[in-house]
Amino acid sequence: MNILFVCTGNTCRSPMAEALLKHKFPEVNVKSAGVFAHNGERISQHAVDVLKERGVDANHVSQRVTPRLLQWADVVLMMTTGHKQALMMEYPNHQEKYFTLKEYVSEADKEVWGQLKKIYADFEIKRSKYIKENGRKLDHKILEENLSSLLEKELNEIRILERSLINYDISDPFGGSLSVYKKTLMELEENIDLLIEKLEKSGDAYE
Repeated sequence: MNILFVCTGNTCRSPMAEALLKHKFPEVNVKSAGVFAHNGERISQHAVDVLKERGVDANHVSQRVTPRLLQWADVVLMMTTGHKQALMMEYPNHQEKYFTLKEYVSEADKEVWGQLKKIYADFEIKRSKYIKENGRKLDHKILEENLSSLLEKELNEIRILERSLINYDISDPFGGSLSVYKKTLMELEENIDLLIEKLEKSGDAYE
């Protein structure tokens, strides 16, 4: 099974999750990436230090999420709902693979996410069609105003559904002290252990 962890810059949370899962459960293939990552940056030193205290090595350089990585992955586990929403909008063709880590191991909010997936897909189709038909005829400001009006119903539905979601975010330690990174690592480790338990029960890791 191929698992891709995703965070913002791919220097803290997602490489920590990648390192933990590789260490605890080497039966699966694991990579990590960032929604807004710059390729080639080193993992945070604090992340390296707190992992080392757990006996986990982390030799990692950042990479941005790409269609090729999404194609490779069997499941894509985000650190926050915001990361998931960003990928659902930018890469809707893979959205059946998208979960936050906490969501995936708890399996809650499935109905709400099912509704959101449909609305996101409809939103992007409607938006792309309007831009294709009118993008060259209208200046940027008028185009944006027309899109806001055209998509008002979908945007309102998205806001209502998003407000009903449980908070499934892993805390971001970026810029924090070593103790902040330790707290995030504990949060990650708790959910990685649940992930391993789920993979072992389902047998997906061995397919």
